Amino acid sequence: MVSLTPSTPKISLISQNPPLNFLITKTTIKFCTINISKFPNKKQKWRCCCSASDQAPKQERKKKGLKKKKSEVVDDGDADKGTDPVGFLSKCGITHKGFAQFLRERHKSLKDLKDEIFNRFLNLQELASGYELMGMHHHPQHRVDFMEWAPGARYCAIVADFNLWSPTEHCSREGHFGHDDYGFWFVIIEDKLRDGEEADKLYFQGYNYSEDYDKGDSGLTAEEIFQKANDEYWEPGEDRYLKSRLEIAVKLYEQIFGPNSPQTEDELEDIPEPEVRYKAWKEQHKDDPPSNLPPFDVIDNGKTYDVFSVVNDPVWREKFRSKKPPIAYWMETRKGRKAWLKKYSPGIPHGSKYRVYLNTSDGPLERVPAWATYVVPDGDGNQAYAIHWEPPPENMYKWKNKQPQKPTSLRIYECHVGISGRGPEISSFNAFIENVLPHVKEAGYNVIQLFGVLEHKDYFTAGYRVTNYFAVSSRYGTPDEFKRLVDEAHGEF
Repeated sequence: MVSLTPSTPKISLISQNPPLNFLITKTTIKFCTINISKFPNKKQKWRCCCSASDQAPKQERKKKGLKKKKSEVVDDGDADKGTDPVGFLSKCGITHKGFAQFLRERHKSLKDLKDEIFNRFLNLQELASGYELMGMHHHPQHRVDFMEWAPGARYCAIVADFNLWSPTEHCSREGHFGHDDYGFWFVIIEDKLRDGEEADKLYFQGYNYSEDYDKGDSGLTAEEIFQKANDEYWEPGEDRYLKSRLEIAVKLYEQIFGPNSPQTEDELEDIPEPEVRYKAWKEQHKDDPPSNLPPFDVIDNGKTYDVFSVVNDPVWREKFRSKKPPIAYWMETRKGRKAWLKKYSPGIPHGSKYRVYLNTSDGPLERVPAWATYVVPDGDGNQAYAIHWEPPPENMYKWKNKQPQKPTSLRIYECHVGISGRGPEISSFNAFIENVLPHVKEAGYNVIQLFGVLEHKDYFTAGYRVTNYFAVSSRYGTPDEFKRLVDEAHGEF
């Protein structure tokens, strides 16, 4: 069936219908002439746009007597100049109509999907960066944030072994504090304050958990760091209004409502023009040292459209532009991992088992979060669950080798970790490092292609039934063991 899309109305017709005579130019149907025999003998010409078409061979077109008229030939300059997915078929002498139509439909689906993606995202990198927000992440402000996309849900919570699988212990808050209008749910798991410890006075107090975890334990309080910033960052005279924020307000209040202020309306004078007030102020402070005067001056050029021209000191301007915000002092307020462990206990400990609980129109259900990084699949009648993988920084795997340069010629070794061993049991990442990597290097390969690495449902499918795209298969080892495999492979090649 060939789907034709006229301006109005939209119709769907079968290409083998005798009353239809198509005018074919190259690989695109430009016009179709419809002879309607059941109605008065009138030949109507409809202009249509085709979503798919079959290119008939030149011999068949000659047999059918399809002759191109100069008046009916349309310039292809206005047509889509994109890649023709079926062009290589005609070059190879292949005239399979069904296959050509299939390729056109697939190519059109690809273009529609790309248009939809780039209408919502700036580029593919932005599309693929959802893992930075979705799933479970430790926030610097002593808490764990969990985000899930479930537009059909009415309620969202985290059920885990640390809350005895309770669907009400850690749930999303009401209103837009817990979910938005696009189906994103947000759950906060606060770290537990230890006995005898007081909560942080600053609500934005942050801690370094894994990155730079050994920094921040300087022993200074936030008040001392802010005082240090005022003393070191601001220059003499710049911190005047920081120390006395109400100075201008008090002087203005005294001038208007003080004992020497006007007592009646008649005593109120007209407010002078800005130029007059500026000249009077400059005359009053002409003997002051330069440090007390602002680095600006007002010059009247006598132009009607530009009454005053503000001129500043070029030295001061360059000095002001080179000034950077005091972010370093702000980051210094963060404390290290030792201070965090002393005051708090993790809200979700390392190695905890959890699932997301959703209440939908069809009833409650539990499932493994799509953005989980470590998952144990279901087996032996047990339901699958995710594992919160956040080992202490001193136990985390540290990368040793850099990523190798791209070779000029690829010699690819395709393999599966689970069946890489000699025995019937499932092999592991560590066994692959010890037994397979040396063999791959000795055989002269420079690229390793692993398949079946992502978490999948059934082992006999060799990893093609993927269940979690952000988790390596737990059948072969932990995420840190997979990092070691990649690091060792980079070191070998």
